[in-house]
Amino acid sequence: MSEAVADTVAGAVAERFTELYGAEPHGVWAAPGRVNLIGEHTDYNDGFVMPFALPHKAVAAVSRRDDGVLRLHSADVEGGVTELRLDDLSPDSDKNWTAYPAGVVWALREAGHAVTGADIHLSSTVPSGAGLSSSAALEVVVALALNDLFSLGLRGWQLARLCQRAENVYVGAPVGIMDQTASACCEAGHALFLDTRDLSQRQIPFDLAAEGMRLLVVDTQVKHSHSEGEYGKRRAGCEKGAALLGVDALRDVPYAELDAALARLGDEEEVRRLVRHIVTENERVERVVSLLESGDTRAIGPILIQGHASLRDDFRISCPELDLVVDTALISGALGARMTGGGFGGSAIVLAEETDVDAITKAVTEAFSAAGFTAPRVFEAVPSAGARRLR
Repeated sequence: MSEAVADTVAGAVAERFTELYGAEPHGVWAAPGRVNLIGEHTDYNDGFVMPFALPHKAVAAVSRRDDGVLRLHSADVEGGVTELRLDDLSPDSDKNWTAYPAGVVWALREAGHAVTGADIHLSSTVPSGAGLSSSAALEVVVALALNDLFSLGLRGWQLARLCQRAENVYVGAPVGIMDQTASACCEAGHALFLDTRDLSQRQIPFDLAAEGMRLLVVDTQVKHSHSEGEYGKRRAGCEKGAALLGVDALRDVPYAELDAALARLGDEEEVRRLVRHIVTENERVERVVSLLESGDTRAIGPILIQGHASLRDDFRISCPELDLVVDTALISGALGARMTGGGFGGSAIVLAEETDVDAITKAVTEAFSAAGFTAPRVFEAVPSAGARRLR
């Protein structure tokens, strides 16, 4: 989002806030969605991930209140302003979109931060249900706004932790830390190499355009939800695998010792598959980091393909639409492709030469039409800035 566009968006959101609440907001903030380049489902296993922020953002106009009232409105959801009392906020009390911002307020207060109320108007361009972290963007933008307005002094990684707690406990979705950290901490032109155990970060230059390449996001339009049971089953299976292997998390199983670890799991076939994916995925992240830092960007393509096969065959969270994107893109000349996000729908990413983008996009769109699927949404993913104040 360029500065001119950001200013226009901030102005429009602020104007709508004033219409809703009768006064200008105290500020306007933005937080992006994200695409995960590599490292899927490793975050809740204390592993490695490598997301980058999208230009698509959740934008919030916010004013501070001191009367214990939280008022919420979204430009993207039908209905008027929702009014809540802070003292009434409790986990699982809200099954609507308002659970995400309300959960952040709850998490901040639970952590001892003196948040006394707010008026909030939200507008987002992050596609919902596409595996691009629309919920994390909502959480992080609210957290950043409240951090500023109440002078809490929290850093990006601390806000991410609180947002994760909001989604885990208040919303009831067992997500890891990656999405919120990416939204809060990414830098333009870089991918974020994140160790989810200690939250150490390294910004890895990732400027595909300078090398004549593009990364496409193909939103299959198949919606998914993190709070649905299959995601939780995978997480529970990974925790079972760690317990059976006597480690704190699957991060602690060395790649060189994977075969021996799988043998120790005996006839626990489902757990074996989950363990194999997590251990090999961590190794794939480390290989991608090494290649990018050495300037051999095109060589990450085959690793993306390997990652998709692992998610499809071992973790079993792909779907026909995602597989069709990957297969069609590769047949049409892509350097690499894989599903991204939680799975069971959402989006795939395609790494391609700039000269092949149009042909790949056309082939994928035609393949969806021939299969009778809803037309996909295809756009370029440009590594963008993390959360920040716009005005």
